[in-house]
Amino acid sequence: MIVWAGTQQITREEYAGFDGAYAWLNHKLFGGELPPCLITLQRKARSHGYFANDRFGHRSDEEQRTDELALNPDTFLGRSDKDILSTLVHEMCHCWQQHFGKPSRTGYHNTQWAAKMIEVGLMPSDTGLEGGKQTGQRMTHYIVEGGAFEVAADELLAADFRLNWQSVAWGERTRPKGKNKVKYTCPACRQNAWAKPEASLVCGACEEDMEAQDNGLG
Repeated sequence: MIVWAGTQQITREEYAGFDGAYAWLNHKLFGGELPPCLITLQRKARSHGYFANDRFGHRSDEEQRTDELALNPDTFLGRSDKDILSTLVHEMCHCWQQHFGKPSRTGYHNTQWAAKMIEVGLMPSDTGLEGGKQTGQRMTHYIVEGGAFEVAADELLAADFRLNWQSVAWGERTRPKGKNKVKYTCPACRQNAWAKPEASLVCGACEEDMEAQDNGLG
């Protein structure tokens, strides 16, 4: 039996949780210097999350802008809250570099970013394991035992912080008959394409990972 929760309650509690975690980790790991950003849940193929500078503008004040920090709920399955929080901090390091450092081309993880990751207690690695490359286009990380991130995350979790929602696995979703394709959109140029739900598409013009849209077909 499926039990439906109130939409306002789900949205308020889950996004408030991420917002609170951002504030806590900003204070503990970045000295509170990171600017506010809009945290979203976005399904981006082959990515645990992403940071996008200056992505949102205020509807009633065009001078107000904010960054986007997105987390992919498809990657929450099988991962602990601490692991998911480490992805949040991974993207916060991109935010730090955007505002206080010198980021490289879109998507590239350079030595400055890697140094900041190590400083906050996350070891950059292209494999997610010890000995992996610390810089590159596609990077992940692992948590440094006893490092600053682990200490801050453990304190937050000890205060009863919890994440509650994640994507439902593909095999458990109900898909309408005859509708087996999903719309994908390039986040940079907004070009569209259609493919199977499990496809991984890259925009030929921008070389950006195309994002699956929630269009009711998948």
